[in-house]
Amino acid sequence: MRKIIAAALSVLVGVTGLTACENTAAPISTPTSTPPATIHTELPDREDSDHNTTVTQTQELDDLEQFITSKLTGEYGVYTNLLETDQSAEAASGHEVLSESASLSMLAAVRSGQQERFAEEWKLAKQTFDMNSGFSYRYSLKQQKLYPLNAAVDDLRMIRALYEAGDKFGDERYTAEADKYGERFYKYNVKNGNVYDFYDENYKITNSFVTLCYINLGTLLKLSIPSQISINLSNHLKNILEDGYLSDEFPFYETRFNYETGNYSSENINTVESLLSILALAEVDQQKSTSIDFIKQQVEAGTLYGQYSREGKPLNDIRSTAIYAITAMIGAEIGDESLYHKSIERMNEFRVTDVGSPLYGGFGDVASGQAYSFDNLMALLAYVY
Repeated sequence: MRKIIAAALSVLVGVTGLTACENTAAPISTPTSTPPATIHTELPDREDSDHNTTVTQTQELDDLEQFITSKLTGEYGVYTNLLETDQSAEAASGHEVLSESASLSMLAAVRSGQQERFAEEWKLAKQTFDMNSGFSYRYSLKQQKLYPLNAAVDDLRMIRALYEAGDKFGDERYTAEADKYGERFYKYNVKNGNVYDFYDENYKITNSFVTLCYINLGTLLKLSIPSQISINLSNHLKNILEDGYLSDEFPFYETRFNYETGNYSSENINTVESLLSILALAEVDQQKSTSIDFIKQQVEAGTLYGQYSREGKPLNDIRSTAIYAITAMIGAEIGDESLYHKSIERMNEFRVTDVGSPLYGGFGDVASGQAYSFDNLMALLAYVY
């Protein structure tokens, strides 16, 4: 049994990547200026947004969608990275595709009201990732390999997108599918009232912990399970998430909680992970004001870095597209227009604005030619959030 668990956990390394909630390493982006462009995609209106701000952001969205569709997408979905590899590394790379990307694409499509595009994204996601027990987190065409385990965070995001599509497009078929896949998620990823990061279809096991940024409270409440079980499950996970709060001095969150030991653990604090935890709390109106104040201060100063010590000391000076995309989502979720717009402004510092560049309209490193799915899809979602 130990050999089986070890084998399954070795596969999990590929799921966790650089950060548990981000399946690919985030690139170091070089700030650039933002030029005007043309666009036709509609954005949600914001009460304090003037016409020029809305038009500019809509132009940026159009260019980003064009980059993702024409440069970063292949037959099976959005590439993990624009630069191809042999796809043999432990972490996803090159033109491998991730359920993470599919779920973000689905959510962006429904949030922007693109019904036909949502249908296409969902059809492709099912064809590429659907297994008996969940959605495979990763597919490699070169290796002809569908990885036999899911990532709870991505399954929940797909289910969330289906529920939103059912409401947005008035299509009960999406709601029915959300119920079906929610029931499957509960069957395989929830044991004894605990949500686990993955279920391995080959070995029929889960891991022993939950990564806090995998906890999507809003979606857990929507699962098609008896209401009292749903409430108990959500409250239990909310307590785990809230108790992972580090301190008022550094108002971020622990990385994971081990059900067997009852302990939290974090090597260092990855900003993307903590921000996603804060976003999950904000979606159910349980965010801490100290966290929001800290985020606002760092976004205003442009000093929200990729990784910190548990005491809040920056461990690098990396600022990434995804970080500011998530703070924009937090701002939108709590109705803080100032935080939303400032975050978008910071995020756009990383846009590629050289019309002669292959990366034009996207987010990536011009020097190396790298452009990651997570950065670009998070930016896309932030624009339409």
